Amino acid sequence: MGVMRFHIAPPGLLARLPEWDQAYITGADKRVFACRVEVEGDVLTILRQKQESGKLHICWPVEGYGRPVAFTCSLPEREEPFILPLELARGKVARLRDQLGAWQIAGMVIPRNFHALQKDSQHLLAKAAQRQDQPEECSELAQKSLTLAYQAAELLTSAYTQQRLEIYRRRSTQLPSLLGCHLGDVIAQKKDEDAFLSSFNAAFVPVEWRNIEPQEGEYNWDQLDEQVEWCQANKLFMHAGPLLDLTENGMPEWLAKWKDDFLNMQSFVSDFVETAISRYFGKIRYWEVSAYGNTGGALGLTEEQRLTLVARTLEIARQVDDEIQLSIRIAQPWGGYLASGEHRLSPLQFIYALIRSGVGLSTVNVELGVGFAPRKTGYRDLLEISQLFDLWGGLGIPLQVTLAYPSAAGVDSDSYGNMEAVETDAKHPPSFEQQAEWTHKVVSLLMAKQSVVGIYWTNFDDRNQHRYPFAGLIDNEGNQKPALQVFDHYLNEFWSKTNV
Repeated sequence: MGVMRFHIAPPGLLARLPEWDQAYITGADKRVFACRVEVEGDVLTILRQKQESGKLHICWPVEGYGRPVAFTCSLPEREEPFILPLELARGKVARLRDQLGAWQIAGMVIPRNFHALQKDSQHLLAKAAQRQDQPEECSELAQKSLTLAYQAAELLTSAYTQQRLEIYRRRSTQLPSLLGCHLGDVIAQKKDEDAFLSSFNAAFVPVEWRNIEPQEGEYNWDQLDEQVEWCQANKLFMHAGPLLDLTENGMPEWLAKWKDDFLNMQSFVSDFVETAISRYFGKIRYWEVSAYGNTGGALGLTEEQRLTLVARTLEIARQVDDEIQLSIRIAQPWGGYLASGEHRLSPLQFIYALIRSGVGLSTVNVELGVGFAPRKTGYRDLLEISQLFDLWGGLGIPLQVTLAYPSAAGVDSDSYGNMEAVETDAKHPPSFEQQAEWTHKVVSLLMAKQSVVGIYWTNFDDRNQHRYPFAGLIDNEGNQKPALQVFDHYLNEFWSKTNV
């Protein structure tokens, strides 16, 4: 069995890290190993089946950045524990240096004050490495190095974003990507229609099988019909789905009686997909056929069964209309869910399997639901998000991104019967202002990525029950949050302004 140990200082810090048990290790191919995490005193132990080097990923406190997911360089197994703050600082400094080199080769202009931050971070890292015989002093120096490295990374990535967007603005008067939002109950809340239309040029129309066919063979298309007509009347780009929601409680309750008869279940799924696409033939051209197939949870389906269902729904949709565009949604794109040992396929492997099967996948929708449990994507800084989409851009097909970020902390119940805890692991405790700041930075970064063709916010209104509570752009009192103005700015002002 593979064992890696990490000493954590100062003493007692582990008790203030609620996510320590979510730590995991990745290999050279970025695959997440199934592992078990144990704590004894101030030593964190990761146990795996394989004995090989790897990178530890863990939510770690960084001054000014909350508890982002930080990670080490690739480390060998050894008896003596590594000093964790030192290895996290070493990992961030190395990652930053590699990205700097890549962007310099591409011709990026590096901000003048970046080099001072990088130099100071490297100097502190060197001093920390020389004091490994004094773990607390080593950890203190390494922590300062890590903070400076995060500051340098944010400065560098923000400069990259600005320069890329300036190039796009000189080349075209059109936004490089669609800006949209989950439609929810916008039509029911008449006063919100203008706010939606002034901030977005696209709408994600929800198609929830469990609500459309609550009883077998009994369909209710009224709400969906109204939403489709509203989008057409307002000339919004429409993306509809998911036809197949593979989370727990995402499928109709009556389908549970077929969970042990996969062939019949597959037949019911195929019938619904065919019925829905046929009904809106010529009206809806972009469909999200399935969501959360990589993480699962529905009806106890195995990973192989979920992959089979997703491939089958894509095949059926293509048979109904071979001119429509088809996408699937992937959750937790860094693949942290693999650490539980319940999955074998990483997010990219799941997509590659579908591409190789030739089912006609047009786009991939990557979901970043930051700060929520249990379906959580841990908080990452801009550099890590940038590198993620550079990696996913290698798929060679367009990407859409669905974003969610909390504006408040607490516990709420969503319409799927799950309790969603909103955690405070971001830069500051969640607030309207923090949500807007994160939205501004991430939306602008994603628009700078050539592979990203659509950016969607996951929930327009907190009054509409959703799997991501407190993530709406309208609060429970019906007031607009500052994050909504971010989309309004990019849609109506930013792109039309002449560069200085």
